[in-house]
Amino acid sequence: MSETMLIVGLGNPGPTYEATRHNVGHMVLDRLAEWVGASFKRHKKANASVIEGHMGAPGTGRRVILAKLGCYMNTSGGPVSALAQYYGIEPENLIVVHDEIDAQFGAIKAKIGGGEGGHNGLRDISRALGTKDYLRVRVGVGRPPQGRDTADFVLAPFSSSERKVLDDLVTSAGQCVEMLVEQGLVAAQQEFHSREAIRP
Repeated sequence: MSETMLIVGLGNPGPTYEATRHNVGHMVLDRLAEWVGASFKRHKKANASVIEGHMGAPGTGRRVILAKLGCYMNTSGGPVSALAQYYGIEPENLIVVHDEIDAQFGAIKAKIGGGEGGHNGLRDISRALGTKDYLRVRVGVGRPPQGRDTADFVLAPFSSSERKVLDDLVTSAGQCVEMLVEQGLVAAQQEFHSREAIRP
């Protein structure tokens, strides 16, 4: 359990996108930063802001690098690859937190590898790393209503009813990340896949 883990939250930079569904990865990383008790600082080698900290029991916790990328979603691969190389992180010790339209709103899912489901950020990361075998925390934002463009849906803010439970959703996703770090994938899947989705 001594190996460092890199935890990346996906999103788009700037205030225009800050409160959108596509930026829920950034929201989760901000929550983890609160729990770690540190502030993000610009990385000298990668287009990202990072925190170097620990998760778990004091003295026995695992070293983690929290990272929010400074690029747009579809170019996430370069900064993730640069951070992985800089810190010597193998793909199995990388966790990517992202929005997931193929999970109902409020559901939290954890997995390693598999397809990207049309998610351009994940696709670019897989391409840059040369593998799909990294951990993902999938934060369910639900599917767009019939007839609505998917890109328009994920780049729009959460609805007023969704915003009422967004804090709980972000907290739950953060807890899933913590469990992945401290107890591993199977424990996280058993806990979070059996939980009911947080409903607006």
